[in-house]
Amino acid sequence: MGRGFFNLVMRHTISVLVENKFGVLTRVAGLFSGRGYNIDTLNVAPTQDADTSRMTIVTRGDDATLDQIVKQLNKLVDVLEVRDFREGEFVDRELILVKVGVDSKTRAEIMQIADIFRAKIVDVQPTALTIELTGNESKIEKFIVLMKTFGITELTRTGKVALPRK
Repeated sequence: MGRGFFNLVMRHTISVLVENKFGVLTRVAGLFSGRGYNIDTLNVAPTQDADTSRMTIVTRGDDATLDQIVKQLNKLVDVLEVRDFREGEFVDRELILVKVGVDSKTRAEIMQIADIFRAKIVDVQPTALTIELTGNESKIEKFIVLMKTFGITELTRTGKVALPRK
């Protein structure tokens, strides 16, 4: 195999444990934008310790690029730990809220699909259902494809959250 095989651009999930201090999010986002790296998704929330937050960042790059990102993140003030999760090393989930247009003919079918995916219907209106779904990226994508056939009027996603298996 040629040398290019080892420089594959792949999606990476990076977990960054940070101190809850003003400006940390700006510094982390600035590190990515300042070096021309794109963030596909970003989720930030406090941990069990009120003094720290966990950022889950999904980005794309080859191994060399990701090694550079991890090194740069580790140099930032207020960053406590950086982990570039490899396949199978973590558990991940995402939450979506999706509003789908309904009529008397499609309401039951949409509710049945939601049930199959173990989604929750969180709001019912005469011409729309709002559905909440959590799952891995594959499950979320499959659900969105099915709902597009009925007409998605609004959609929001949290982005991935992840924790190590060990």
